Amino acid sequence: MINTVNWSQFNKGVFLVNVLGIIYQPTTNLILIGRRENDPYIKELSWSFPGGRADYGEDLEYYLGLEIKKKTGLEVAIKDLVFAKTYPEKREFLSIYYHCEPTGGQEQAGDNLVELKWIKPTEVGSYFTTSIHPKILDYLKTLE
Repeated sequence: MINTVNWSQFNKGVFLVNVLGIIYQPTTNLILIGRRENDPYIKELSWSFPGGRADYGEDLEYYLGLEIKKKTGLEVAIKDLVFAKTYPEKREFLSIYYHCEPTGGQEQAGDNLVELKWIKPTEVGSYFTTSIHPKILDYLKTLE
């Protein structure tokens, strides 16, 4: 459906909502990112925060937990809403970022992630190939 929508017919108010987890491990002060290959929607995308599109049946946080489990094997506690933004690369995508902490599960890349990596929060700029909003970068600095 996404590729068949004529986005030019909408001038405002319609977005594809992605929920993303900034998964922070407080014992190590590291965050988890995942590597994607051949993203069908944003060609420039390589490393990203785990998450995905929410369904309409439940709360956004519920779907974030499901997507993180599917993509990383981890169960998480969703702590706080961090920030929401659209992308210069794809204005119709609205991403909502949440602070999460791992609570269990077995770490393993899955679904559209081919690799997982724990990094210092301030290292995201050296991994991400798409834009990172300054507010996200400022937030990540507070985690180190």
